[in-house]
Amino acid sequence: MTITNHENARYNMAQQQIRPWDVWDERVLEIMMDLPREQFVPHAYRSLAFADMRIPLGHGQVMMEPKLEARMLQALAIQPGDQILEIGTGSGFVTACLATLGSTVTSYDIHDAFIQTAKEKLSQQGIDNAQLQLGNAFAAELPAEGFDAIAVTGSLSQYSDHLERLLAPGGRLFMIVGASPVMEAMLATRHGDEFVQDHLFETDLPPLELLPQLSGFSF
Repeated sequence: MTITNHENARYNMAQQQIRPWDVWDERVLEIMMDLPREQFVPHAYRSLAFADMRIPLGHGQVMMEPKLEARMLQALAIQPGDQILEIGTGSGFVTACLATLGSTVTSYDIHDAFIQTAKEKLSQQGIDNAQLQLGNAFAAELPAEGFDAIAVTGSLSQYSDHLERLLAPGGRLFMIVGASPVMEAMLATRHGDEFVQDHLFETDLPPLELLPQLSGFSF
């Protein structure tokens, strides 16, 4: 079997960038090597698809560095039967990863251009277990205890428990919290009726747009 340049580049990305950044979950490494990340990158930046950098998507949003995507996936520990909520569809690449690892993905974005492009890319990869929704996920009517994993792909100014009520027992919530240039990646895990927040690592990410201004919640 002939190994293509892109396959070789994805392998090198996984082994030289992602694995050294404390990503040891073999399922995550395999996803990063197998899924064609280059197909989800805007055409103008295709040559940078495997670089250790953020890639502009428009509307002030970015495609996260591969190592950050992988650390998020590892922290969420997606299982084959998991129901997943993604807030911030963006390029659709993380959506593809989540859908491949889990059972179903519900993904929200406020930009129709992102939704339409992601739908096309997911369809090209034969991924049909992701439902993309145009709108603000924080304002949507979502089922309490409806998700095993929640991925927030834009940063929040401070931690909020607004999304915790959506976690099923044993559910995990990943978000990045703080102010640039130093933010903190956090994982909240539901144990019965309690939620445990773990501080994972420092990073930086553009803020999530259309944060809710809801009574009783602060961001």
